[in-house]
Amino acid sequence: QVQLVESGGDLVQPGGSLRLSCAASRNIYSMGWYRQAPGKERELVATITSGSGTNYADSVKGRFTISRSNTKNMVYLQMNSLKPEDTAVYYCVARDYSSLTYDYWGQGTQVTVSS
Repeated sequence: QVQLVESGGDLVQPGGSLRLSCAASRNIYSMGWYRQAPGKERELVATITSGSGTNYADSVKGRFTISRSNTKNMVYLQMNSLKPEDTAVYYCVARDYSSLTYDYWGQGTQVTVSS
């Protein structure tokens, strides 16, 4: 089992920046972020492996950067040039190497982009 705890969600103006953090209870192969906006399905935002391989949704490429600290069991999401359509609950996720799906989810943190 892995416990994931997110922090950093907030209200920010369009064009602003925000950094999300997620602490895992142990080291794990892949970590990342999903988000869910009101009335929409959950979507992948970005993922990163323990070897620092990354994957991004097209909608956030060039604006968001995912990083991690393997020694601290932390993953971060730096979000720049935020848009109103980035408004969503952001979930930290994780999976072991042997799993094809993200089995572990945090409780979510709200990001609201609005003037």
